Amino acid sequence: MVLIAVGQFCATSDIEANTAICMQIVEKAVSQGAKILFLPEASDYLPTPTKPSHTLCHPPTTSPLLTTLLHLSTHHSLPILVGVHTPSPLPTHVYNALLYLTPTSGITATYNKLHLFTLPSLSISETSSTLPGDSLTPPIPTPIGQLGLQICFDLRFGEALRRLVEMGAEVVCYPSAFTVETGREHWEVLVRARAVEGQCWVVAAAQGGDNGEGRRCWGGSLVVDPWGRVRWRGRTVDDGVEGWEVGVVEVEMGMVQEVRERLRLVRRGDLFGGC
Repeated sequence: MVLIAVGQFCATSDIEANTAICMQIVEKAVSQGAKILFLPEASDYLPTPTKPSHTLCHPPTTSPLLTTLLHLSTHHSLPILVGVHTPSPLPTHVYNALLYLTPTSGITATYNKLHLFTLPSLSISETSSTLPGDSLTPPIPTPIGQLGLQICFDLRFGEALRRLVEMGAEVVCYPSAFTVETGREHWEVLVRARAVEGQCWVVAAAQGGDNGEGRRCWGGSLVVDPWGRVRWRGRTVDDGVEGWEVGVVEVEMGMVQEVRERLRLVRRGDLFGGC
């Protein structure tokens, strides 16, 4: 068994304040014996109409949040998964990225979000400020096995998870900042569905609370085992979420093989492609 930590908090457009919260989350995770920490999507900042994303974005080498987390990762020998924004080839657009920070080698893996979010009812259109990625990142080795990287809206596209599992993923993460409107109805059922169909652990660190200028995130971070059971759930807006919290969960990696042998999924590759 390996202890993992999942951090939940509410980012704003204040990068310094977000960094300070992430520092506290790291210290809490370390104090509870975690061997890897998962942080939400866009932990560096969430843009607002008055502070658009490209004006807040830093390259990884100068990002205040990443500089701090890299130091803490090395100091505490703690690998960290964190969602941030990184520059793109277009000056008005950024990438929504997930980075894996290791204590000895720094940033060893990067994934740029493939599926971008649009919700007209809240005037949210990620495509107006973000470029989509163009490929999956192969699963990466971590203290809890081979980890597949996804972000937020990717959760709705099961074919991406299936491909990661075919490439060897035993765990898939979905750091997120779900809106209240979609989160209340869709969040948990989608996270649990991905765990069941992938027969893998799913770790979904989420933002929860008021992000400023009228935007709220649902919260409800989840750790779900390969049988679809929720092992930890963070507070949601309906629970009166505020501040930050850390969940620590024991991950039994033997469960992946156990579940896959217990309930074998034999795909009709002749009809649908793949195996």
